[in-house]
Amino acid sequence: MPEPAPVTMVEDIDGHGPRVCDDMTVEVALAVMAGARVEYLTVCDGDDQSTGLITQVRLTVLRDSPTYTDRIRLRDVLDGSLPSSGARPGGIGAYGRAPGACALSR
Repeated sequence: MPEPAPVTMVEDIDGHGPRVCDDMTVEVALAVMAGARVEYLTVCDGDDQSTGLITQVRLTVLRDSPTYTDRIRLRDVLDGSLPSSGARPGGIGAYGRAPGACALSR
């Protein structure tokens, strides 16, 4: 039996899909989109004010790019402050981990 087509879910008063906090990581945001079966999220700041929309396509392209680390948050994507492909912020190592730090999955 074929899977039903994705349904766009509207949860905020502006009709922009599920609302998520801007400190959410890219991987978690992609999981939320998959679970909610939506193609975009409304990103909000700490005061629950909308700061923009983020699409699944944009996050997927970012995740598949050489600049991606597991520490990139939605606020980084919205404000364009992503690191260059050769740089890792704050002494972060090859897999997005600080030297000596335990790996945690989100």
